[in-house]
Parts: sequence; C-alpha cells; structure tokens
Amino acid sequence: MSTMASVGTEKQGLKMLVTAGPGAQKMVGIWLFGSAAWVFSMVVLGGVTRLTRSGLSMTDWKFAGNLPPLSDEEWQQEFEKYKQSPEYKRVNKGMSIEEFKFIYWMEYAHRMWGRALGVMFALPFSYFLRKGYITMRLGLRLSALFALGAGQGLIGWWMVKSGLEEPASEYVEPRVSPYRLAAHLTSAFVIYSGLFWTALSVVMPEPPAESLAWVQGAAKLKRLAIPVSLIVGITALSGAFVAGNDAGRAYNTFPKMGDVWVPDNIFELKPTIRNFFENTSMVQLDHRILATTTLISICGLWWSTKKLDIHPAIRTLVGATFGMAALQVTLGVSTLLSYVPVSLGTAHQAGALTLLTLMLLLNHTVRRPSMSLLKTLPQVTKTAWSVMLAALAGMALAAPLLGMMGFSFLATLTLLFITSPLLLIFSPLLLFAGLVLMGALVGFAIAATMAFAGVSTLAWMYREIRGSLGFGSRRGQLVPG
Repeated sequence: MSTMASVGTEKQGLKMLVTAGPGAQKMVGIWLFGSAAWVFSMVVLGGVTRLTRSGLSMTDWKFAGNLPPLSDEEWQQEFEKYKQSPEYKRVNKGMSIEEFKFIYWMEYAHRMWGRALGVMFALPFSYFLRKGYITMRLGLRLSALFALGAGQGLIGWWMVKSGLEEPASEYVEPRVSPYRLAAHLTSAFVIYSGLFWTALSVVMPEPPAESLAWVQGAAKLKRLAIPVSLIVGITALSGAFVAGNDAGRAYNTFPKMGDVWVPDNIFELKPTIRNFFENTSMVQLDHRILATTTLISICGLWWSTKKLDIHPAIRTLVGATFGMAALQVTLGVSTLLSYVPVSLGTAHQAGALTLLTLMLLLNHTVRRPSMSLLKTLPQVTKTAWSVMLAALAGMALAAPLLGMMGFSFLATLTLLFITSPLLLIFSPLLLFAGLVLMGALVGFAIAATMAFAGVSTLAWMYREIRGSLGFGSRRGQLVPG
C-alpha cells in the first residue's frame, strides 16, 4: 500500500481528504481534534507561565530538551544562572530557591508539553501515511502545520531571549519584547486554527445543505462572517500586545481609563506608529475599542440570522458565538478591574481561543457545498452531518459559558476574600466559612445547570438522530448525483 494517496478520492459524490472508508476518516478526525485540543492547552499553559512570571526562569534552550535538575546541587546551579538575569536583579532579588523551583517547573512544563505534542502528532501522522489513509492534499497541509509547530519552539526561545537582555533604562522592568510575544501567540493561534479547520474538513467534507434556500442563506451569512472573523483575529492580536506591554495593570477602571475616556499621552512616542504597539495607554485603548467592536459585530451577525433562511443548527451556532463574545468581554473587564489575577487572566486568554474556535466552526459550516452535493439537494433530507453540527453548536454554547462562569466566580471569591474590608470587622475564620458556603451553593447551582444542559442536549440529539435516520431506513443518505 502506498504511503500517500496521490489524489482525493470520491465517495458518494464527495471529495474526501481521507481514504479507506469511514473507519479511517473517524480515526484521523479524532487524532486531529486531539492535536488541536493539545495546542489549546499549550496556549492556556503559556498564559499561566506568563502571568506567574515564570517564562524567564530557564536561561538556556536545547532543541531536544533536557532533564530537569534532579539534585540540590543541580538546582543550585540553575538558580545561579537565573541570578545573573536582569529579572532576578531588578524584580526577584532575594527570591528563595523554593520560589525559584516553582517558576522553573512552570516554564519547564510549558516547554516539555510542546515537545510531547510534537511526538503525539508525528507518530500517528507516520502511521496514517504508511496505511495510505491520507491524501496528497491533506498530507501537504499537515506537513506544513508540523513545520510551523517545530518553528514555534524557536520563536518561543527568540521571545525569551529578549527578556534576558538588559533593559534600556534602569527604571524599566525586564520583560519580553511585545512584538516577539505577539509573534509567538499568533503562531500558536495559526497552528490551532489550521488543525481545527482540517479536522472539521475530515469529519464534515460538506456543509449541511438540505435545500437551496438554506444554501443561499448560508452564502449571505458567510459574507458577514468573514469580516467579523477578521475583527476577532485582530482583537486577539491586540490582546497579545496588551500582555507584552503589561498594559492590563494600568488604568484598572471601566469604562473610563482613570478619570478620562482617552488618556492624553497616547501619542507620546515617536514615530507615531510605535504608540500602537509599545505605548501602554494606546495599546489598552486599542484593545478596548476592538473588543467593543467585536461584540457589536457579532451581535449584528446574530441579529442578521433572524431574517435569513438558514439551517437551525447554524442559527444556534451564531447564538453560541454571541454568548461567548459577551462572556469574553465580561471576563476582560473583570480581569482589568481585578488587576489581572492569574485565574481570570488565563480564563480571558482561553476565552479568546474559544471565540476563535466558534468563528472557525461557523465559517466552515457556511462554506459553499460542492456541485456534486448541490445536484442532490432536491432528494436530500436531514443528514448525519447536520445532527453532528447541531450537537457541536449545543456543546459549544453550554461548555464555555457554564465552565468559565464557574471559573470566573471562584476567582472573584478569592479576590473578595483577600481584599474584603469585612476582615477588619468579622473573624477571618467566620468570613472564610461564609465564603466557602456561598461558593459551594453557587458551585452546586452551576453543576446542576451543566447537568441539566447535558441531559437536555443528549435527549435532543437522540430525537434528532432518530428522526433524521428514520429508525434505520435509508432516509438521511446522500443520493449520488
């Protein structure tokens, strides 16, 4: 059997990315979705590493990686290396070796998790090539994504090196270049988007198209979804510059920035273009404006679906995207007002990638069907793909909203316990007990809501599948054109 099919195969009039039948298609799809989820976790772990100021704890880099310190002597050697860095001298002077171990392990875990991803991707890729499951078109795409993943490690080290250099001024804290951090994060988003889109293309070769009217409605929605997706991407990129300039710890008020709507120092750097990437005031103002624009744009997208004749699952997906956008703005404001705690900052970064995921799913769903499928539309009833899409939309609506609500609430409770003036009046133990009880009650309510949503979704999926498949009849199958 050849290692790679030279052309895409045709099955039921559809051009497929995977050969050898539904079993191979399912295996490759699971592998690609798993790889995308791994990259998602890498982005979240990278956010935690940055927010805990752990990224500069390892002062060297080896492509193949290396073992962590295993003895007290080795730990002391690593600590001595870190003591020579500008971050230790200006920020962490006097840090204990136990505190150093924490930030070291965070950075080490981030690096090794990335290397493990490379192995997890390469081994199944080689196996599927050997079995001949992957077409030439898919093989080239995955090879490009693998090369980007390998280069991501180099970009990460290039970013870290900028933070190991002495700052230009003695009053400036050492930190990585915002340009390099933006490049590192953007590269991760590109890899994730490529993997997720490809996984969707493998398991859903064609969009749900059960009538010409729905196809026309999807085409109109696509013309709106593409520019909105571009706004979402630009907003995420601006967030990288907020992180790179540590701008989230300035102007911790909303909606005003301090006492004004627009700070008067937004154009203090020369040339003017630098202000959009290096000026803390301008960078945060840009992100506020872009985030608001994103929310309004997605709201408009959701409102437009009320007048379009489109697949019900697509309508649900747009609603989920609007809900996620509202939650992401809420998380952003909460993070700002709370002076960027690790929990909320991480949730906000994960929320950006979740919103991007929903926009990718939407754009993939409203793409134009192939001519072979369009010819069959008069004879097509509900397909299994429409059921899968509706299930994805339902889960996309429930999981981010409920899960991140709970995460945000617990972080807020922690902040309240730390800063509450009630500690000056009541016993700390009594206040802590009250907060724990309140957290338990709200946690129970969230868990009950998630359970109800899960059961409802499963029941709905059962009814949809039973109705669409007609109790084992041949309804729901595409009729070859």
